[in-house]
Amino acid sequence: METAPKSSSPFFFNLIFVLVLISSNLLTYLITTTSFFSPTLTATTEKTLTITTPPTKDVPEEDLIPLEPSVETKPTPEIELASEFQALTSPQKLPLGFNPNFGADFLLPPVGRPCSQFPDELNMYMSYKVNGSCPDDELLAQKLLLKGCEPLPRRRCRPAAAEEYAEPFPVPESYWTTPPDSSVVWTAYTCKNYTCLVNRRRNQKAFDDCKDCFDLQGREKDRWVGPSIEGSLDFSVDEVLAVKKPGTIRIGLDIGGGVATFAVRMKERNITIVTTSINLNGPFNNFIASRGVIPLYMTISQRLPFFDNTLDIVHSMHVLSNWIPTTLMHFLFFDIYRVLRPGGLFWLDHFFCVGDQLEQVYIPLIDSIGFTKVKWVVGKKLDRGPELREMYLSALLEKPLKNSW
Repeated sequence: METAPKSSSPFFFNLIFVLVLISSNLLTYLITTTSFFSPTLTATTEKTLTITTPPTKDVPEEDLIPLEPSVETKPTPEIELASEFQALTSPQKLPLGFNPNFGADFLLPPVGRPCSQFPDELNMYMSYKVNGSCPDDELLAQKLLLKGCEPLPRRRCRPAAAEEYAEPFPVPESYWTTPPDSSVVWTAYTCKNYTCLVNRRRNQKAFDDCKDCFDLQGREKDRWVGPSIEGSLDFSVDEVLAVKKPGTIRIGLDIGGGVATFAVRMKERNITIVTTSINLNGPFNNFIASRGVIPLYMTISQRLPFFDNTLDIVHSMHVLSNWIPTTLMHFLFFDIYRVLRPGGLFWLDHFFCVGDQLEQVYIPLIDSIGFTKVKWVVGKKLDRGPELREMYLSALLEKPLKNSW
């Protein structure tokens, strides 16, 4: 006669239950923390958002233009990003523990939000030998920058430099002297020396940004100087400085300043100007630094890296024009207003648009910011022919000294 098998011990069942419970909780924790912190791409889709110009106390709501809708973001595939990018952007524990200033016990180093939307280019940019030499990849870096990957990720490698680097000329000789070719790594550019850059306006038919900028003895020599002519689009530096008390314009910013001739003019008058520029088929940032003024390698898409109410003057020639999406322009103009101190000047130099855009789009947009108009000149832009109906606007705008918020 067979005997019934003995039942399993209750202790054994309890042990199995506890292990299963712990395992499931641990798995849930790992999944949630990984999805929160991991830089690996996941499929995401953002909703389209339409932004309109808000009403202000000075401009009737019916006079303000609706701005264009944003572009709907497409889902991005799940792609593993380079290990160096993950090492940079993963949470970094603070050695001294919780810091009340950060509100956390870790840091998340910032990079531009769109960086991970271009994983192929990003992985190429972040693939290098740690503690070694960086790849010669200026074109790749600028491509990411122009796509909105700003700021670019930091890297743990040494950038290329000219093999026979030559010291710059001393100030003030450096202001108007072409620097030596050996101060630049030329691999990213069509021209391989400064002589080619100086001559490309005469020898090159293809378009290049600021084609004649590098010729310091050409048109650059006459920019923003000379007697002021009533009704001219060309304001002079001394004319603009005369608007304020002597010595009160001391520091400022030039947005998209080419080879920084504006900054040089100002430095000759003991005024410090930082010039933003990118290297569109020419070593603009190297050239600016060689002249003895300060380059800032950034696009117009990035928030200006200055605190509120700090700059005396902001200038921009040509770069702020109708090629910029209207919504982005609206944000940018408010950012300029933000960094200017009360009483600070915004010199909008040769802004261009087409036909009725000035009246219908850009005057309402500028009026909505809150500037006071000090000088305002409109004229025809005829360099490409009158049939295009292009217009120029040169304006000197002032942030109100009082009640500027």
